[in-house]
Amino acid sequence: MNQIIKICGMRDNENIRAAAQLKPDIIGFIFYPDSPRFAGELLKPEILSELSPAIRRAGVFVNGSFTEITKTVQKYFLNMVQLHGNETPELCRQLKSDGLEVIKAFNINYIKGFSQCSDYISCTDYFLFDTVTMKHGGSGQKFDWKILENYSLSHPFFLSGGIGPEDAESISGISNPSFYGIDLNSRFEINPGLKDIDTLRKFINEFRLKNILS
Repeated sequence: MNQIIKICGMRDNENIRAAAQLKPDIIGFIFYPDSPRFAGELLKPEILSELSPAIRRAGVFVNGSFTEITKTVQKYFLNMVQLHGNETPELCRQLKSDGLEVIKAFNINYIKGFSQCSDYISCTDYFLFDTVTMKHGGSGQKFDWKILENYSLSHPFFLSGGIGPEDAESISGISNPSFYGIDLNSRFEINPGLKDIDTLRKFINEFRLKNILS
């Protein structure tokens, strides 16, 4: 199965249009005020409404309430939510029941492994595995991807955390059958929230070619 490509942390309207030309599967927008990629009032809803229906639109939240999240979903025409905080299975279930695809993010290390994931299988569509840091993602740091060999659940997951332009070959070596897609963010940026489109294009072309050949 070809891995899904998600470009995250976007907020510049013309940059979003340019990224959409690369035909990613998902574009993500961060609605966490403490993030340097906070979309805030910079992001125009009409830009998202212009995106091809083939591109899913994900909003990234940290410990937001159901009301706050759904208000943003409606304003920006989102059809996915990505939850990066201490959200409960109950909140995930509410959002999923509201017709949204739900990604629950986990910061992965060897001590906890994947034991924290089981309670979220029934109430989410995907997991996202990121690097343990003091912040909620966007660190540009990798965790040891070898730990993915220990993931035995059938629930599909995204790989995040420090993926860079040089990593297409390494990612193609990940053989876990639940590996669903990759999340591209800080290491493809000119400035926080502004993506280097040429670098993204080169990586995406290489990544897709390796998926076809593998």
